[in-house]
Amino acid sequence: MKRFRLNLSVNALFVFLSAVLISFSASGKDMTGKELVEGAKTTIKSISIADARALLGKSGAVFLDVREPEEFKAGHIPGAINIPRGLLEFQIEQQAPDKNTTIVVYCRSGNRSALAAATLMNMGYKNVFNVDGGWKTWQEAGYPVE
Repeated sequence: MKRFRLNLSVNALFVFLSAVLISFSASGKDMTGKELVEGAKTTIKSISIADARALLGKSGAVFLDVREPEEFKAGHIPGAINIPRGLLEFQIEQQAPDKNTTIVVYCRSGNRSALAAATLMNMGYKNVFNVDGGWKTWQEAGYPVE
């Protein structure tokens, strides 16, 4: 009898917690783009451009540019692949099917890439890093570009 009560309690707790989570997400406040980016930045791993530079050319590390194709064509980190943020969920698995792949994500300033990094983590990618300052800071440092 105790076992039944314990299972019932666990099930009741699960139902209660699920209802709480649903009510929070359903009644969530309207957020600005800036607030979304700041929220994403609290859930992702960010690295400096120096740390990103150290990963460039390392076996298995994928540099992912989430800017638009025109931005990518104007210049990008050598060897980077371009998947615009709006297409990320649909194209990433073709480029990085292994969820343990090290993915270094960047955009112009680090905001779109923060959202992209959060998305990749939600998709189950384990080793995702957002480049602080993005492409702009990479260029200013005089690091290699294509």
